[in-house]
Amino acid sequence: MKYLIDKLTSNGSLSKEEWCMLIDRRTSDTAEHLFENARKKREQYYGKDVYIRGLMEFTNYCRNDCLYCGIRKSNANVTRYRLTKEQILACCEAGYSLGFRTFVLQGGEDGYFTDDRMTEIISEIRRKFTDCAITLSMGERSRESYQRFFDAGANRYLLRHETYNYEHYSRLHPENLSAKNRQQCLWDLKEIGYQVGTGFMVGSPYQTTENLAEDMLFLQKLNPQMVGIGPFIPHHDTPFCDFHAGTLELTLFMLGLIRLLIPKVLLPATTALGTIAPNGRELGILAGANVVMPNLSPIDVRKNYTLYDNKICMGTEAAECIEDLTKRMESIGYKIVTVRGDSLNESLGTGHLSKRDRVNIN
Repeated sequence: MKYLIDKLTSNGSLSKEEWCMLIDRRTSDTAEHLFENARKKREQYYGKDVYIRGLMEFTNYCRNDCLYCGIRKSNANVTRYRLTKEQILACCEAGYSLGFRTFVLQGGEDGYFTDDRMTEIISEIRRKFTDCAITLSMGERSRESYQRFFDAGANRYLLRHETYNYEHYSRLHPENLSAKNRQQCLWDLKEIGYQVGTGFMVGSPYQTTENLAEDMLFLQKLNPQMVGIGPFIPHHDTPFCDFHAGTLELTLFMLGLIRLLIPKVLLPATTALGTIAPNGRELGILAGANVVMPNLSPIDVRKNYTLYDNKICMGTEAAECIEDLTKRMESIGYKIVTVRGDSLNESLGTGHLSKRDRVNIN
């Protein structure tokens, strides 16, 4: 399978059948060859730098009932919270003093945070921190909402597509949500001018190798600036509580593949990686990732943003322990840098793709 790694490295493209073959037939030797190529490609564009993002989980209210998510609407065991504008700004102040130059506002799809409220918050962050990037991760909104947030000063938007395949998507989500609408949100965000991030779960219930191959083909079409993937980890208060978690091994393999597919992409070593293995994020960096996202949320609410079981929220996940995280990166030959860290992957726009091309990747 090394020849497929070499083909991907040289021309950045594989067929669906080749993706399936590479994923299904992977070995430890194939993985090592992949990671070596991924590191070289990453260092070609980003060197040894690891960008940090200050993550603020500002609300755990959500109107949706996704079957895998611990903050799903019907979970009555969650202690719900919302941060005020003042609390969010205080988190930004603390993060700025620590060197963060990107703030990520992540939350459930909470109707309390209307366009007017969010625009006010974004505008105030933009006014006070003119040299910082503002990233939003708030789920599906209307194109008009996305435009208002962009005009208020937001630069980036993270929206995982979760799985490209429509049927698979329907098995993970309630009937009112659709893969088609989620993907359309991503095209809307791109057309507005955001730096767009998407991604998927590895090892989610009912996932097949073909699903993963379709995800890779979708990434190639969308050409995002960021891709966030992580292993599926079950939550005890969801319908998927008894499903097995995704593996570290396959998640790292997919990270390496994404680096070769989109060499200039921003690729996080996610919290979920650090949750399933003590050195998960270090291994993610060595597989081709170049972003970590320490938590800037107030300490007393971090434990309540429980998307999955055993999520790390203290220790090195706390922004206060950035020094320890720096040492961890240095131990594997990389360095934390305190800059905005914009993606070098320029958007090709969508004008060259017909509507049919956007939907059909088979």
